[in-house]
Amino acid sequence: MQISMKCSVAVHCLIFIHEAKGIAKVTSNLLAESTGSNPVVIRNILSALKKAGLITVPRGTGGAELCADPSQITLYQIYSALEPEGVTSIIGIHPCQGRPCPVAQNIRKVLQTPYRKIEDAVQTTMESITLQSMIDDFHGLVQQNDIS
Repeated sequence: MQISMKCSVAVHCLIFIHEAKGIAKVTSNLLAESTGSNPVVIRNILSALKKAGLITVPRGTGGAELCADPSQITLYQIYSALEPEGVTSIIGIHPCQGRPCPVAQNIRKVLQTPYRKIEDAVQTTMESITLQSMIDDFHGLVQQNDIS
């Protein structure tokens, strides 16, 4: 079970965009440098975030900005922008139906309810985490590092 690394890169980008407001024009090249990702990957992530209505990016010139207050953006919204299937893509069931084995014939049905409960719990947790709470955690870590 793994949440795509695109989600962590997207959160990185969103925190960077928030922190750079009024200081620097945020471009895909600047975000690529900060994240260590390829600029094309960053542009794809920004495109998905823009399509989801989480950011605006002026054509050609760059300068990404958040479309909403960070307290209104949830981790689930960020994840869903990048993973259209949502949390259902987190846990998979191996293809084995059609086999003569009774376990193989029924495993999908056996796992549907517990997997749905797990997916619901993950979604609920992700919906309770806001970009603002992650920004606050970031600020706390920066402050802690400044003191050390």
